[in-house]
Amino acid sequence: MDEIKLIALDMDGTLLTSDEEVSEYTQEVIKKALAKDVHVVLSTGRWLDSCYPYAELLKLQSYLVTSNGGEIWTVNKELIERHLLDPKIVEIMWDLAQNIELNTWMVSTEGVYRGTRPDDFYEHEWLKFGCDSLDKDKLDQIVKEFSYYDELELTNSLPTNVEVNPIGVNKATALKKVCDEIGISMNNVMSVGDSLNDIKMIQQAGLGVAVGNAQEAIKKVADYVTDKNNDNGVAKAIEKFVL
Repeated sequence: MDEIKLIALDMDGTLLTSDEEVSEYTQEVIKKALAKDVHVVLSTGRWLDSCYPYAELLKLQSYLVTSNGGEIWTVNKELIERHLLDPKIVEIMWDLAQNIELNTWMVSTEGVYRGTRPDDFYEHEWLKFGCDSLDKDKLDQIVKEFSYYDELELTNSLPTNVEVNPIGVNKATALKKVCDEIGISMNNVMSVGDSLNDIKMIQQAGLGVAVGNAQEAIKKVADYVTDKNNDNGVAKAIEKFVL
């Protein structure tokens, strides 16, 4: 295994506890990794405003991968890269989700629409579309509907949702761009996650780690399974492989 020079962390269900907090233990371990000049990068389905406070808390010094790779930012909020969905397809997805009676959220460059829609989809720049339901049949139906559109990349951040980005946009491709910016390779990356939107970055990293509460598909492709998010799984993986 190559030397780990970058740690890519999913947030919800991975870095964060069920209370959406970073434990003091994990904060201390990340601090030690940063002191060794290891880059720590949040790689999340969240948009910038909802993940940036955690970057500040952890005193991160590098990059942020947001909206499943839809955007890459520096910690100084300089935009490195952005990938947008066609407003026409966002409106189509909204209508399909409404017909199936799914909960929806849509992330634009300006904010988030939860369960509502704008008056005009074409007046906004769209990063990600999401929908959720506890009814698996409904989720299967929407995946089938969305799969007819070749320009869409489908994934999830929970077994109960579906998330959509432009085709080719995912956390792995974003991390490759970050590696290029830093001057390292994906072989120098340890990626940690729990859901399908993490699978490519776990597969393509030099070391792919699943937390103990991860979906089974993630555990199967990971090189190592650490403890659950509520049991400091991220911190224990960093201690094992980096410190």
